[in-house]
Amino acid sequence: MARPTRWFSETSEGHSRWYIDRFRAMAAQGADLAGEARMIDAMVPRGARVLDAGCGPGRLGGELHARGHQVVGVDVDPALVAAAEQDHPGPTWLVGDLSELDLPARGVTGGFDAAVMAGNVICFVAPGSETDVLAAVGGHLKPEGVLVVGFGMGRTLTVEEFDEHVAAAGLRVRQRFGTWDLEPWTPDSDFVVSVLHRGEA
Repeated sequence: MARPTRWFSETSEGHSRWYIDRFRAMAAQGADLAGEARMIDAMVPRGARVLDAGCGPGRLGGELHARGHQVVGVDVDPALVAAAEQDHPGPTWLVGDLSELDLPARGVTGGFDAAVMAGNVICFVAPGSETDVLAAVGGHLKPEGVLVVGFGMGRTLTVEEFDEHVAAAGLRVRQRFGTWDLEPWTPDSDFVVSVLHRGEA
């Protein structure tokens, strides 16, 4: 059985509602919320299959769908998935724990060209489940597919700890950036975006 995620155990009551309202307000104000989608869109073929792992209220997956990709989004929080269904119709939105992700059991078959974990998703999974999450999400990729993971420094993981989980999950780091806009990563960066794959180094 999956352990409680930090999204539930380390946030206060009403956090999900606040999160939904925050991004709806930012979208209404015209904020640029498509940075992650631009990067993924540039990496995959037209009409690609993309797994939005930890999709939240659908901001990223909805944008990728609008750009012509086939999107499946999964999140552990039913409130966020309901908001995704309301605000971004088109993709397939599912409630599920990433550490136990089994999409064929949910009727979703076939591999993905890319999977993406944006919005500090890896920092909100259950403590100690990071390897399981990366392995489960990575296991849904096509052989040539990539998993792109972004998170802020100073949260729950260092880059070195993350890389240990990556290796334990049978994945490798292909590229690393300091932002979703492809700024170079350095040890002094505030953020890290890692492109992972299952092939040889």
